[in-house]
Amino acid sequence: MKGKMGEIYLVTGAAGHLGNTITRQLIRQGKRVRALVLPGDKAADRLPAEVEKFYGNLLEPESLKKFLDTGSDQIAAVIHCAGIVTTSSKFLPIIRNVNVTGTKNIVDLCKSFRIRKLVYISSVHAIPVLPAGETMAEVNHFSPETVVGPYAKSKAEATSYVQEAASNGLDASIVFPGGICGPYDFGKSHMTQLLIDFYQGRMQIGIEGGFDFVDVRDVAAGVISCCDKGKPGEGYILTNRYVSIPEMLDLFHQFTGKKQTKTYVPMWLAKAMVPFCEVYYRIRNQPPIFNAYSLHTISVNSIYSHEKAVRDLDYHVRPFSETVRDTVDWLKHEGRL
Repeated sequence: MKGKMGEIYLVTGAAGHLGNTITRQLIRQGKRVRALVLPGDKAADRLPAEVEKFYGNLLEPESLKKFLDTGSDQIAAVIHCAGIVTTSSKFLPIIRNVNVTGTKNIVDLCKSFRIRKLVYISSVHAIPVLPAGETMAEVNHFSPETVVGPYAKSKAEATSYVQEAASNGLDASIVFPGGICGPYDFGKSHMTQLLIDFYQGRMQIGIEGGFDFVDVRDVAAGVISCCDKGKPGEGYILTNRYVSIPEMLDLFHQFTGKKQTKTYVPMWLAKAMVPFCEVYYRIRNQPPIFNAYSLHTISVNSIYSHEKAVRDLDYHVRPFSETVRDTVDWLKHEGRL
């Protein structure tokens, strides 16, 4: 469906994995897009040619004002994807600065510019974890005190701020993606790096545990639907299903033909190995795939319901095997496998 004349979508973090996928889908639908990207971000070069790239920074309100100033063009929605996704256990100031202060800047300016719709990309990590066996759904209260880790705490705090703005009149909806994976990852997300490590023979030993992994293309479609169908102040979980690490590595084997991982260590041993893994990845100048926080994440309950998104947003998910197959094909096409 073509976008209305003079109507434009504004996407922050458009060079990131989810942001660039949302942007691609909007362009394919005939919509106009203005993309906020950081100066010097090489991934911005991979955005579709039709995208209007705007270089700015969440922490610089003056640049955000220029980003939101579209002249006579009406803003269909602001999609706030930008943020730092990390499994670091260290409370680095940059995490809160970008994820909380940056989000507050966007929200405050959306109010000033009387933006008609804001969709904020939060995370399931902002939702308090329930005991094993219980299914987690959307909640109405968010606090850094109820979640574990710097990233989760930053997303909970930012989500609370968006909720408060919505209660005061801003038409803002929130989505809570699970573990995003799939093609079009021009950076090094954890599943992408895990797949590359597997392909290169560095995953001879696996780890027990798992998480709810979801295809980036399905999340992107859910976000775009939320622009039109999301209710003010409401949140929507965008997940797929729980996938164990052994199942994921078996699918890697199936679609790459590389040696199957047959040995899996228990969680207690994996946690004991964390310091050695961190040194290994530091030498390789890569973020560690498994550290204390990521092991916590794959060892606790991660059963989520996305029934609300199915009902309200017409949200759909594809089989996880299709996600792995398409990611392998895309990485090969990119020359990364």
